[in-house]
Amino acid sequence: MSAMAIAWLVLIFGFALPLAHVAFSAQGGGWRPPPGAGCPFGPRTGWFVIVLFLGPLGWLLYLRARSRTRSTPSS
Repeated sequence: MSAMAIAWLVLIFGFALPLAHVAFSAQGGGWRPPPGAGCPFGPRTGWFVIVLFLGPLGWLLYLRARSRTRSTPSS
């Protein structure tokens, strides 16, 4: 496999697909901040920036945070 193909695969699987997952995920939060928030960005925008800068590591952080908020303790 050529170096150019490997570079494209890294870009697609390491950055483009994780960014698409954060952008289109139903549980990613809103693009706009909640009312009364001090930050001008919403949660999805924050995750988008984190995944953009950290790539696969940011995506793994996003998946971990999503699984933590989705799970509910059984009582």
